[in-house]
Amino acid sequence: MPGPLPLHDIASGSPPVRQPPRRILSIWLWRLAMDRWRLSQGLAEGEGADAAPTALVAETARRVKIAAANAAGLAAGAAPGMMLADARTLCPSLATALSDPAGDLAMLEKLALWAQRWGPWSAIDAPDGLIVDVTGVAHLFGGEEALLADLRDNLVRSRLAGRLAIAPTAGAAWALAHFGPEGAILQLGEDAAQRLAQLPVASLRLDDDVLLVLRRLGFNRLGDLSGVAREALARRFRNRHAPAANPLIRMDQLLGRALEPMLPVIEVQAPLVQRRLMEPIRHRDLLDRVVMDLAQDMARVLEGRGLGARRLELSLWKVDGEMLVRRLELAASSRDPAHITSMFVRRLDDVDAGFGIEMVRMRGVWNEEVALSQGDIEAAAEHHGTSLAAFIDRLVARLGPRAVRRPVLRASHVPERAQDWVGALEPEKALQKTFDFHHRPLKLLDRPEPIAVLYASPDGLPRRFRWRGEVHEVARAEGPERIAPEWWRERSSVRLRDYYRIEDGEGRRYWIYRDGIAGDGRGGDAARHPPDWFLQGLWG
Repeated sequence: MPGPLPLHDIASGSPPVRQPPRRILSIWLWRLAMDRWRLSQGLAEGEGADAAPTALVAETARRVKIAAANAAGLAAGAAPGMMLADARTLCPSLATALSDPAGDLAMLEKLALWAQRWGPWSAIDAPDGLIVDVTGVAHLFGGEEALLADLRDNLVRSRLAGRLAIAPTAGAAWALAHFGPEGAILQLGEDAAQRLAQLPVASLRLDDDVLLVLRRLGFNRLGDLSGVAREALARRFRNRHAPAANPLIRMDQLLGRALEPMLPVIEVQAPLVQRRLMEPIRHRDLLDRVVMDLAQDMARVLEGRGLGARRLELSLWKVDGEMLVRRLELAASSRDPAHITSMFVRRLDDVDAGFGIEMVRMRGVWNEEVALSQGDIEAAAEHHGTSLAAFIDRLVARLGPRAVRRPVLRASHVPERAQDWVGALEPEKALQKTFDFHHRPLKLLDRPEPIAVLYASPDGLPRRFRWRGEVHEVARAEGPERIAPEWWRERSSVRLRDYYRIEDGEGRRYWIYRDGIAGDGRGGDAARHPPDWFLQGLWG
């Protein structure tokens, strides 16, 4: 008996819309790091330095490991994950180069955008793979086999090695690409559990410690898990909720019983404007005029997108092929052409035009959303040079980014950690208020200074103390305010503090504290000694 129609179909009277079955393409670039290194050296496979045993190494605090190796290096025994010293024992002639994981990830992001010619969206499968949704597009290439052939030809032309597979789920496609035959396709209606039964349990994309547990239990292939009661596996991995740590979740994702979220790669075009000059320019006033024109063009582009620039990059191409780059970071998002021009002009004093500059380009590297609002007051302030952001920008341009700082609050109840100084260009972060700021003195010493208590009342409150060689009589006192140490960053031996707000006979007010309480059990042997006193702040 057919189920009920969706509500929107009942209301419109139209038949329900049937979604085509999902088809996912997995691309495993199994030599991504080495292929990228070889392309950066301008070498073909097996040519020049790539013909000799070569490995990319990653430096850690204590050791150097092999991150990737070419075919000659693998044949010589230099396997990924091996210590470089062990690899050199097997292959003394092994050449090395530093690996670049950040560069590999950047290339993978570009390849994810490139792969969208075969599907509407793609996602990164770090560290060396891509996932592409090819649902309903295979007929444009003449079928899924033709789609894989076209993709394979493009990889060959790009001099990249890859293994491909198509399946109804990302998990099944990944398993076939890594452990199945090249170009494997899991057809619609085919029994996925039976087709994938002979693949190793590593096909589930599990953590190494989970794979070790499964192998010790005798599960070497996916088919071995089908003979075990689900309740038994659920009890064994009941405390593991991450997909990579629970084989049941991964198996459900592989067979399509559970959804697997994917984060598609979306291309974001950075605002860019440029001027190709009919004649190369060599004079400074002409260059300033071009920068002003670019700033006005950039302002129009940013306004159309509802953005403001925080970081801009100005590139100058000289006739002799040299490129000069000047970067600008603003204290607040801005799209004011005059302000942007004035900031860039200060950075062009050392530019040597040589035989002339033939092209100038401005690009918004970091942009933030700026809501459209009435800003006459702030606009007038920026025009007259009295805006706070413009003032900070001028100071930073003259003194440097580290010379201009501003105070910020920190989420800590310990006084010396409750505030800090940050750069004027750093964005503000949300902060949960942890104390009443009005109960703190306006001036805190850089470091609490010890004071000598000459006489204390029975309850521990000092009546007379000496600080910086001068004796003070306590006329009034308020407190104590007890502050406990932060247990998540300090040892258990750190003592409690009792703070007092006191006033001496001359009306001067101080903020002092007693470090430790007799018999509090903290501080080891120091717990049996009288507490120490410190002065940390001043009022007025």
